[in-house]
Amino acid sequence: MTNKTNFTGYIGTYTKGTSKGIYTFTLDTARDRILDVKLAAAIENPTYLTLTEDNRYLYSVAKDGKSGGLSSYSISDNGELIPINSQFSEGASPCHVSIDSKQRYVFSGNYHKGTVESYLTNQEDGAIQSASSIIQHEGSGPDPRQEKPHVHYTGLTPDENYLAVVDLGTDTLTTYAVNPDGKLTKVQLLPLKAGSGPRHLAFHPNGKSAYLMTEFSSEVIVFTYDSQTGHFTEKQYISTLPEEFKENNQGSAIKISEDGRFVYAGNRGHNSIAVFSVNEETGGLTFVEHTSTEGDWPRDFEIDPTGRYIVASNQESSNLVLFARDEDTGKLTLLQSDIKVPYPVCVKFLG
Repeated sequence: MTNKTNFTGYIGTYTKGTSKGIYTFTLDTARDRILDVKLAAAIENPTYLTLTEDNRYLYSVAKDGKSGGLSSYSISDNGELIPINSQFSEGASPCHVSIDSKQRYVFSGNYHKGTVESYLTNQEDGAIQSASSIIQHEGSGPDPRQEKPHVHYTGLTPDENYLAVVDLGTDTLTTYAVNPDGKLTKVQLLPLKAGSGPRHLAFHPNGKSAYLMTEFSSEVIVFTYDSQTGHFTEKQYISTLPEEFKENNQGSAIKISEDGRFVYAGNRGHNSIAVFSVNEETGGLTFVEHTSTEGDWPRDFEIDPTGRYIVASNQESSNLVLFARDEDTGKLTLLQSDIKVPYPVCVKFLG
């Protein structure tokens, strides 16, 4: 637990309308308010971001004309972003980016190309080197949007020996071993429920359970994870929607509290965050409540470094929402919903 009261956050956006790139804000926990929203970096479609554990670097997906790729920034003491370098290739930009705890490797997933890519970084300045691995996924699914692979998430397992890759287009969760040179070797290809459209993954702090949000079926899939083999095993499917809700919904983000007691899942359409409690022994989920996101199309949200707040981004209504989070019950209480950011997508905090 930190004694700080002010925390810097970053917002990735779609650069349409008035949006110009990556925005920053301050969470003032003494006043329960988000303040000082401003542009941090002008860049095209920085829809997903990742930060290094030491708060020195930020990596963003990015677009540059007809090319897409990743851009790196150093973070100054006052939170300003200073460009380092970019790696672009022809075609659509990725939709996800992550980095290991020692800042050696950057990973990205490309929804449109159906690829997973790995990069080494320069240890002295955080620059991204050219791609070490580009792996093309194959296959399709029964939904019209599953005409080909659509990689949506690329994140390391807690032991950092494996990369977990979620493919919405092929209904699969694939594990890759990460070699010292950054190259990826396939370990497990796990088929999931056909037509579910898996999207994002979150790991329990104990490293033994994982939770996957599906976009099409609006469910959380609970897995056990074996760190010895890098294999996942399905344990539970649980809906993120009320039974009576029959309108269009697309699942979005999934996050877990630092103490591992609660899982949060976003619903775009129902425009809510579903809260689940975690069984300490089995890792299974039990539904707690739905909380309105006070806007349209909640694309992402994040728990702040104190664990006492959640900030959600409503993409289509262009607003951030601040909730207080009850650490005992997991429930959310609305604090602020009038924070204007154009077409916000990803939310990240400096530690």
